[in-house]
Amino acid sequence: MQFAPEPLIGRGEVRHQRLRPVEHRFRYPTWFVLLPMRTLRERPCPALRRNRAGWVSFFDRDHGDGGPDALAWIEALLAREGVADADGEIWLHTYPRVLGYVFKPVSFWYCHRRDGTIAAIVAEVNNTFGERHAYLLAGQGVAFGREQTATKVLHVSPFCAVEGRYRFRFMRTTRRTVVRIEHDDGAGPLLLTSVSGTLEPLSAAGLRAALRRMPLLTLGVAVRIHWQ
Repeated sequence: MQFAPEPLIGRGEVRHQRLRPVEHRFRYPTWFVLLPMRTLRERPCPALRRNRAGWVSFFDRDHGDGGPDALAWIEALLAREGVADADGEIWLHTYPRVLGYVFKPVSFWYCHRRDGTIAAIVAEVNNTFGERHAYLLAGQGVAFGREQTATKVLHVSPFCAVEGRYRFRFMRTTRRTVVRIEHDDGAGPLLLTSVSGTLEPLSAAGLRAALRRMPLLTLGVAVRIHWQ
């Protein structure tokens, strides 16, 4: 499916359910940005400060290898892994910096072919120890609505050992996006998580409204992770 290459803001919620050793669940409101990175390379978004301070901003070094061009990093990763057909738009679903601070538990790179189909998806995971890992999902079976799997290799939670696998499912329409991630270990399903949101064009007014509703968005993400 082809999407108009305009930056978007999403407003929705995060859900998390741990099934063992004691069941625990929570849900929080959230907001995020969905950025057409190849379009932004040629036509920057005036509403979102990039690589410079602002109430809300996006810094390339918050992704990948920490370099000055996050798009160049994802393109190099795809080339290195033999994904040669991601010649369309590359969308990044992520948290921006808010008041200069950000913690991104997971960001998603949707790498499209020129005809709008998905060539690869990269789930870029950060933990609270400053470590980062990119899970590459690629091949003919990658598509919105289809389950994708990856072996867990990065420590994230003290309640979950570095074992088992993740099961991903992605959905996107012009107005909505949903990501579901489930973690299974040797005993079966352990974690059920999702992030969803309604999409609208990213504008200065939209960012101000989101900031008024949740002025401590990304700080709240880090605090809630430690609290939970």
